Amino acid sequence: MAPDDSHAATAAALLPLLGGAGNIASVENCMTRLRLELHDPALVRGEALRALPGVLGVVEDGRAYQVVLGPGAVARVAPELTRLSAAAPVTAEALAERGAAIRAGRAERNATPGKLFLRRIAAVFVPLIPALIGCGIVAGLGGLLTNLHWLPGLSPALTAIASGFMSLIAVFVGYNTAKEFDGTPVLGGAVAAITVYGGVGRVSAFGERLAPGQGGVLGALAAALLATCVERWCRGRVPETLDVLVTPTLTVLATGLVTLYGLMYAAGKAAAAVGRWADWLLANGGAGAGFVLGGLFLPLVMLGLHQALIPVHTTLIQQEGYTVLLPILAMAGAGQVGAALAVYVRLRRNLSVRGTIRSALPAGFLGIGEPLIYGVSLPLGRPFVTACVGGAFGGGFVGLLNQLGTKVGTTAIGPSGWALFPLLKGNHGLGRTAAVYALGLLVGYVAGFVATYLFGFGKAALAELNARTPEGGTPSRGAALGRTRAVPRSPDRSR
Repeated sequence: MAPDDSHAATAAALLPLLGGAGNIASVENCMTRLRLELHDPALVRGEALRALPGVLGVVEDGRAYQVVLGPGAVARVAPELTRLSAAAPVTAEALAERGAAIRAGRAERNATPGKLFLRRIAAVFVPLIPALIGCGIVAGLGGLLTNLHWLPGLSPALTAIASGFMSLIAVFVGYNTAKEFDGTPVLGGAVAAITVYGGVGRVSAFGERLAPGQGGVLGALAAALLATCVERWCRGRVPETLDVLVTPTLTVLATGLVTLYGLMYAAGKAAAAVGRWADWLLANGGAGAGFVLGGLFLPLVMLGLHQALIPVHTTLIQQEGYTVLLPILAMAGAGQVGAALAVYVRLRRNLSVRGTIRSALPAGFLGIGEPLIYGVSLPLGRPFVTACVGGAFGGGFVGLLNQLGTKVGTTAIGPSGWALFPLLKGNHGLGRTAAVYALGLLVGYVAGFVATYLFGFGKAALAELNARTPEGGTPSRGAALGRTRAVPRSPDRSR
């Protein structure tokens, strides 16, 4: 008997929640359950699947996935799901659908307390990026004029413009921290301002004189976090009639004393350790460290762990004037571009996917990799891995040059790819620094291209993906990301 509209609708609703057509390797059904073999169970949106009307339960067992629909319904939904899966075209739209499912699945799994905390820490620094970029470019322009001995009277003005924000960045960090963690922003800024006040040089902690700015953004971050805790404690205990006087006073006083006699000292040691670690890492193991960092950065982004690096970058910029880690991590984007170019060459007959790559490549060259990642390489699977290989080789090259004495850094965070050139700074002049970075990008492009061209596709996948399609059209019914098979009903042995 043909399935009615409700069973077809159930199958249509199940498909994206299971990771899209390309994620389904096979479809079977018994008396009550859909038995699915999935390419990547991590793409399943479990909570939404369980909440779908008609779904009575879900059983997970590695790559096997069972969806309980009940007798009768399962026999009608299974062929509909098979039909929808087999008919899914290998077009840009199909890849985008799978990429969206991947992104949703990653977001669901990244919602752990630790990753959510890192996300909130990142949210403290993200609003500062425009000022970091603007001041970084002004600083680069000032350095260029100084090196060329042009307009000597303008250089001090440019230095003042570029340095003003950096000298007070702790205050902005404190303000944003309190705002992000549900405190009063101005109180967070007030306690963070203590760390940059010139008079702290008259205070001693643990037998050492403090220095203005000691601890940098790490000290400001810690002080503002403590201030939000003290403020919330006061709000729950101080009478409302006295709250306006007592709460801000106790918040600033208690947090200020802890900051002066503990946090600034500890944060200063931590910030110094970050600088020494970065210098040691690239001086002693630059090529290997660059290879690992460049190769793992895309997976780190997917796991949400890259956000832990933002305070590290900012600390290095505040200490040394530039971060040597960002140019290495930027090589991941170069590997992604190289992989996309190889996909473009290999899929000569798939005009839809090639059109997506053409439209996304300009953004990829400028360091905006999401369209290529979630629209092309990640849904295809292997090209994402080979893109990481390209990033590893690019990072290894830049790390090697750092190890040999040519430091390549950037004066701000945020941009990547070609957009990073105006922010480059190193220890051997802008020309040499830019040349090393450009060669690193070239290595990443070439390595990502070669790895993807040679190892990015199996023969069967390449044949399916190369099914001729008109631009924006659909291929034949058999051309699909993953073929499925329908199996007749069998007795339910699991009940």
